[in-house]
Order: sequence, then structure tokens, then C-alpha cells
Amino acid sequence: MNERSLRVLEYTKIIEGLEEKCTSTLGKEKVQELRPIVDFNKIIKWQNETSEAQSILIQRGNVPLGGINDVLQYVRRTEIGSYLDPGQLLHLKDTVAVARRLKAFLKEDNREIKYPIIQGLAQSLTSLKEIEDKIELCIVSDVEISDNASSELKYIRRQIASKNDAIRNKLNSIITSSSNQKYLQDAIITMRQDRYVVPVKQEHRGSIPGLVHDQSSSGATLFIEPMAVVELNNQLKELKIKERVEIERILMEIAAMIAERAEDIRSNQKILKELDFIFAKGKLSIEMKAVEPELNTNGEIMIKNGRHPLLKASEVVPNSIWLGEDFHILVITGPNTGGKTVTLKTLGLLTLMAQSGLHVPADYGTRLAIFEQVFADIGDEQSIEQSLSTFSSHMTNIVGIMENVTRNSLVLFDELGAGTDPTEGAALAMAILNHLREMRATAVATTHYSELKQYALSNEGVENASVEFDVETLSPTYKLLIGVPGKSNAFEISRKLGLSDFLIDRAKELLTGEDIHFEDLLQNIERNRTTAEREKDEATRLRMETQKLREEFFDKKQQLEIQREQVIKEAKKEAYKIIKQAKLDADEIVDNLKSLRIELEDKEMNRKIEEAKKSISGKMNKLAEGMGEQLIVKTNKKPPKNLKVGEMVSILSLNQTGYIISPEDENGEVQVQVGIMKVNMHVSNLERTKEEKETKKTGTGKIVKSKAKNIKTEVDVRGQNLEEAMLEVDKYLDDSYIAGLTHVTIIHGVGTGVLSAGLKQMLKKHKHVKSYREGAYGEGGAGVTIVQLK
Repeated sequence: MNERSLRVLEYTKIIEGLEEKCTSTLGKEKVQELRPIVDFNKIIKWQNETSEAQSILIQRGNVPLGGINDVLQYVRRTEIGSYLDPGQLLHLKDTVAVARRLKAFLKEDNREIKYPIIQGLAQSLTSLKEIEDKIELCIVSDVEISDNASSELKYIRRQIASKNDAIRNKLNSIITSSSNQKYLQDAIITMRQDRYVVPVKQEHRGSIPGLVHDQSSSGATLFIEPMAVVELNNQLKELKIKERVEIERILMEIAAMIAERAEDIRSNQKILKELDFIFAKGKLSIEMKAVEPELNTNGEIMIKNGRHPLLKASEVVPNSIWLGEDFHILVITGPNTGGKTVTLKTLGLLTLMAQSGLHVPADYGTRLAIFEQVFADIGDEQSIEQSLSTFSSHMTNIVGIMENVTRNSLVLFDELGAGTDPTEGAALAMAILNHLREMRATAVATTHYSELKQYALSNEGVENASVEFDVETLSPTYKLLIGVPGKSNAFEISRKLGLSDFLIDRAKELLTGEDIHFEDLLQNIERNRTTAEREKDEATRLRMETQKLREEFFDKKQQLEIQREQVIKEAKKEAYKIIKQAKLDADEIVDNLKSLRIELEDKEMNRKIEEAKKSISGKMNKLAEGMGEQLIVKTNKKPPKNLKVGEMVSILSLNQTGYIISPEDENGEVQVQVGIMKVNMHVSNLERTKEEKETKKTGTGKIVKSKAKNIKTEVDVRGQNLEEAMLEVDKYLDDSYIAGLTHVTIIHGVGTGVLSAGLKQMLKKHKHVKSYREGAYGEGGAGVTIVQLK
């Protein structure tokens, strides 16, 4: 890519901003190497990386990247047999820990792989927990080895501490002795050459026998190691040598572990460098509120509300730029400081960013083309040493561009043809643009020349554009208007600033008729465009209001439907309650009518009763539909009374036969055994069955009745062995279940506890047992078990 264009378009500032987002020097090195490329597939991959990083940062927050260090030199040292100092080991441990944390943080979900590129890199990281744990155990700080690094080191350090205490105690006895204090300069213990000494006055050198290790600068004090501690100091010296040897052994052991996993560490560092770089791109994208652009190789550009990435989002006016379909050449006109140059730089810089795998600050739907070269002639790079004028400087650069431009190039010209005679400059500019148009290259040029506006109007593949200027406020709006040539506002601005009308009229007389006609045409176009935009904005506002009202209407309609259904449902429930009560009242009336049977013939009265009951039941069934409530239509006119356990009955609503297993309660309900099921039924839904007829077939009723009459609520198995007791209890539970008992008591006594434990094991698996417990106080305590049957 053209280096001058990178400099002119301030691509290096984007690189600097990206570099700040990296957490390590490794990532920053990767950023400094970044340049725009032309490989379409590689650019797509880079863009996908940035999108994945952006998504992860938004959804999961900060990624644990802190602690990445360049440890390759440390690994090389271990491979040649050297060991690392504690500080270097801590740096390596931090890098190893980052790889482990990042691998866990980016672990793939079992359901799906959301971020294939980044998660693929993360899964390639190798966890080196054993090295991390070893360094954690052995290293305390940059200069200190932990006592726990080895049992030998701990033992040696305990001996050193003990020897230090012994030396200090001995020296304390010397310096605190009243006979020695007169020989000492100070009653203190100090160190010289790693040995304990005491300060002795020069004149009393022979009074304290020992070895002289140093003297003060004045010579008045000698630092003597008393003979009493010489041997102890020697022993301390030996222990410290042992300590150093053991520390070196520990460091060599750690170094051997690192050398063994050298390739894994190198691979991890390479991946961490890549991930730091990728997440830096994601952070920059979030900061710029950028999006991934759609890319193509057809030269098509559609930037939606693009913003210059180096300007504050709150201060820049977003602009939409498009070319490459109907036209390849765009000519932008307008006043100075109106935003023409910013528009050129925005287009060029966004193209370079996209080809570097970076997101661009624009709206979704932005499309950018991949160009082999981006050329930019922007700004005045006049060289005093070369004695070049503004025009010469620009033309030198343009010559270089024209020599290297290809069809697949983007060319940006700022003030094309400026700095020389306007007529010649305009002609030269038109010739350059015409050459680029014939090559089908993509170019954008800014100019003040009216001739270029007419050139754009009269040539296919070339389009006018302008930056808007507000004559009322005499200030630019920085809005780019494609398809509208810029109008010269010199006369209007002069009038606003107070120039006399007769001078403005005289200036207009000096213009040719064609010039006046062209400016009037531009003025009409501008007026019509402003009116159309105002009406468009109003239409958009009304459409949005209509859409909002429509949505509110549908929401209210839906709420009303829900409320309507709820009201109908509640009304049905209330009606059902009323008719149910009416049925009860009707049943009571029917009972009263039965007592007045003498007043009406039996046949007529029964007919009316049945009709009344049928009518009421029909209404109840109709209202109960869809409400999940089942009505019992079949009832017995003469409910059976005094039903006994074991008695056979017919259930009218189920058309089934069963046996009574519990007597009638206060609500008039009994429990009936129907096959393997137990159901609660009101007596009005039951009818006695002739027992003789059924028992001849099965005899089941006799068995149930017999069991119900003879069964007891407790069984006593005391004195039996476990096998006998289990057989008897099993039979008893079967009989109790058939008889319909719900609670029984097993008396087994306390004894050795074998009988109690064995029976409880049996009860856990028994088919008739729902639960069991030990007897409470007053029930027999630990000597009995209370069983609840199903």
C-alpha cells in the first residue's frame, strides 16, 4: 500500500489508538506490523476475528488478558541448562496462568460454537498447571524462595535461625557483661563480611580476643569477632552455603520442568500474542461504535452515516457516501472549511481500516470495496528546499499517482488543479478525471471550479456532490449532498456582510449569460432540494406517528380480547355456581314433593320430577363444558344407608362394581375398592348389589367381608425368630390391606434389636407399606413399629 497515502490519511494514528488497547508488549508488536492488505479471504477472516472479539467483550465483559510477558528468552535459558531467578519465574508463571484462565474463560459451550476463530485459538492453548503450581509453591517474591520449596530447605533454615539465636545470645552475654562494657565503643551487635562482630575501642584491642574484620574510617573502632563465636559463625557460614546449594537445586528442578514443556510455552505465547491483538481490535471497535462492513471486489462503496474515526463522535456530522455503481468519479464542490477534505479523508481512512481487518465507524449496511492501491493527494506538502510551489508540489504527487494507478485503485484529490491559472487548472483537472473515468478507476475530487461541475453534469460515470452551506448563518452544515452541484455563494455572502447592492449588481453584469443561467439553475435545484427534504422529513415524522398509533391500537385490541375472554370465563363460572345452587334447591323441593305424593298421582309426579332433574342437569353440563369440571349425572333416588366394610356396591357414574373399605363419613362419602384402585364416592352415586349373585361367581366379597370382620389392628411377633416373624408380618399386612386398614401396629419388643432391624428392612420394600415409624411414648416406644398402609 502507498506509504505516502497512509501518512496523509493519518493511518498511523489509528495504529497508535489500536496499540493503546493491547495489554502486552507482544500485542503491541503485532499492531505495529499491521498494514492494509488486498487478499479478500484474509480480510474477511480478520473482520470476523474483530466481530467475535467485539461480541465477546459486549456479552462477557473484560477478558482476562493481564499478565502476558515475553518469556521466550527464559525458555531458551532453561533449554541450555541454566536456571531462572525468582523474578523471571514469576513472569513466566503469570504468562502460564493467563493461558489457563483464558482457555477456561473461552471454553466452548456444549450447545454450539459461537466464536469459532477465537475459541479455536483458545482451545489450542495448553494448560501448564504443574509448572504454575510449582512456581507458586517455591517462589515468594522476586528475591525470596519459600521455606516450603523443599523439606531440606526448611530444615536448613531452621538450623540457620537456631544458629543465629545462639550467636546473638553469646554476643549479648559479652556486650552486657560489666567487665567488657568499658572496652566496647557501643553495646551493639553488627555484621561484617557476613559474620557477627562487636565494636571494640582501638586501645582495648587485646582485651577482647578475637578476629578483626574491619575498622571505622577514623580508626578509633575495631570490629572484632570474639573467639567465643568464631566456631558458631563458621557453622552458620556452612549452613548458608548449604542453603544456597539447595536453592540452586530447586531452581534447576523448576528449570528442567520448563525446558520439558518449552514447545508448549512457545505455542502458548504465540497464541496469546494473537488473542491480545484480536481483542484490541474488538475494544477499538466498541470505542468507535464501529461495525463490520460488507466487502466486495467490484469497486462499490456505500458508507452509511460514516464518521471520521479520529474526530469525536459528538462533534462530527455523519455523512453517507456512495459510488461505484452508477458512477465511479465523484466531484465535490463547496466553500472552504465546509468539510470537503474531511469527507475525502473519511472515505480513504475507512477503506484502509477495512482492509486491515478493523471495523469502521458507520451504520450497519455499510459496504466497502477492496482496492489494490489507495492514492491520496491531500494537503500542501510544499518543500522549501526543493523550491516547489503549491501547484508544483501537488502536481509532482499527481504525476506519481498517474504513473501507478490501475483500474482497481481508489484515488483521492483535494483541490484538483488549484494553485495555477483557473482556466488551465480546470482544463488539467478535467483531463485527469477523464483519464481515470476511461480506466474505470474510482476517484473522488474536491474543487472550486464551475467547469468541473458542468463536466460532471455532461459526462456519464461522473457525479456532482457538494457540502451544504447555510447562507443565513454564514456557516457550513458539513452535510454532504451527492447528486447536487455546489452553488457559488459569493454574492449572497457579500450581501449579508454588508457589501452595497450596486457593487453586487455590477459584478453580476460582468458574468457571462451562461454563468448566470447556470448559477440560477443551481439556486433552483438547491431551493427544490431543501423543500423536498423538509417535506420528506415531515412525511417520515407522520409515518412514524401513524405506525406508533397503529401499534398502540393493536396492543389495546389484544388487551380487550384477553379481558373479554376473562369476563366470559368468570361469567360462566358464576352462572355454574348459581345453577348448582339451584339444583340443590330443586333436589330439596323434590324431596318435599315426595312427601306430598298423596296430592298427585305417582306416575304424573315422577314424570315431572325426572323432567325437572334432566333439564337442570343438561344446563349444568352445557355450562361446565371447557371448564375442566365434571358433573355427576347419575344419582340414586334412594341412596343406600348403613353401608358396611366389605359390602359390594355398584358405582352408577363409572358403571363399575366395588367393595366398601371405609364407612360413611360426615359428608356422606365412603371409600370403595374398584379393582386395584381406591376411590371416594358419595353414597348417592352408589347402589347396593345383591351379594348372593356376585359371590357365587367369585367369592371376593366374602373374603373382604371376612377379613374386615376378623382382622386386628396389631400383630405380636415377640419370641419368634426373624424368618418366622417376617412370614407372619407379611401375611398380616396382606390381610390388613384387603380389609382396608390404614394403620397397624407390629409388636416385636426391644431385645437385641435383630428382630426390629430385620422387620424394618422388610417394610422398606413391602408393596402395601406407605411409611413406618417407631412407636411414640404411650404407643410402646422402641418395642413397636407403627405402619401406614397404602
